[in-house]
Amino acid sequence: MTLTIYPAIDMRGGKCVRLLQGDYDKETIYGDSPFEMAKSFAETGAEWIHMVDLDGAKDGKRVNDRFVIEAAQNLDAKVQIGGGIRSEEDILHYLENGVDRVIIGSIAVSNPEFAIKMIQKYGAKIAVGIDAKNGYVATHGWLDTSSVKAVELGKRFADAGAETFIFTDIATDGTLAGPNIDAVCEMAEVTGKYVIASGGVSSLADLQAIARKGIRGAIVGKALYENRFTLKEALEEVGVS
Repeated sequence: MTLTIYPAIDMRGGKCVRLLQGDYDKETIYGDSPFEMAKSFAETGAEWIHMVDLDGAKDGKRVNDRFVIEAAQNLDAKVQIGGGIRSEEDILHYLENGVDRVIIGSIAVSNPEFAIKMIQKYGAKIAVGIDAKNGYVATHGWLDTSSVKAVELGKRFADAGAETFIFTDIATDGTLAGPNIDAVCEMAEVTGKYVIASGGVSSLADLQAIARKGIRGAIVGKALYENRFTLKEALEEVGVS
C-alpha cells in the first residue's frame, strides 16, 4: 500500500511556523518565506503541499492567502489550504486562483448545512478537516472544543458526499510522539472515504505503520523541519511522489 505525503507549511505572520498541540504561545519559526518552503518541497518531488493559515484560523478570515496563491500558480505540486475559510467567497478565492483543494474545518461544525452545500457544489475540491481533542471536534484554530464527536461529524459529511477528510489528533500534533493511528483508522472505517492522517509523525516507521493500515495520505510537518528524515527519504520509503 502506498502513501501520499503532504509536507506541511503552517503560516503565521507571513512566516513558516509550527505550534505545539495547536498552542499559539508555543510557536517555533522555521522559515521566513512560505513560498520558498513550498518551492523546495515541490522541487523534491512532492505531489501535494498542505498549507495552513494559522492567523486565518484564529481570526476567522483569510490572512496569509497570497503565499498560498503564489505557490499554487507557480509550482508543479498541487496545493491544499485550510484556515480562515468561512464563506463560499473564501472557497472561490482559492479555487479561482489555482488552489486544488480547500479544507473546511470550523465552519463544518458551526454551520454544517453550509458545509454540505459546498461539498455538493464543489465536490472533490473540498476536503473536510476534522481536528479532534479526546475524540471531540476542536474549532477556531483549536481554541475551542465542541460537543460533537469527531467520528459522528465524519459520517455525516461522508453521507453528504465528502470524499476527502483530514484527521488531526491535537494531542499528538507537533509532539513528534507518533500518530494516533487507531483514531485515524476509526475515521476511515466510519466514513469509508479517503482519510489523510495528521499529527505526530516522527519517523519513517510511523509512515510505514500508517501505510500498512491502508491509510492513503499523511501530513508531515515538524519531523521534516527537525530533520528527523528528509522529504526525499519519505517519498522513497512509501513509494508515492
